[in-house]
Amino acid sequence: MRLGFVRGSVVLNSSIPSLQGTRLAIVEPITPENLAARNGLGGGKALIAAERLGAGNGQMVAFVEGRTAANPYWPQEVPVDAWCALLVEHYDFRPPKNDTLSVTTEEPRR
Repeated sequence: MRLGFVRGSVVLNSSIPSLQGTRLAIVEPITPENLAARNGLGGGKALIAAERLGAGNGQMVAFVEGRTAANPYWPQEVPVDAWCALLVEHYDFRPPKNDTLSVTTEEPRR
């Protein structure tokens, strides 16, 4: 599950019966840097996600991708690759401190 901002919506020219009543939202994923800065920017590559929660433009959502995104439609098979799972009202993000991350630059012993 990832966090993103709703940036707009997509309207299909021809409808897919299994998606009737589902909004297709343009979601911009939020990078960890922008999440920590709380600056309202996303920074990730935008994607299209099925949405039935009523999220407005600029609202933060949590979304899932892949096969998990189609689970709300089970047992129907639907062409969905991303799904807005919840509306985010508040979050507490504490990025790891630099000293807790360690990178080994030594060659492995043989």
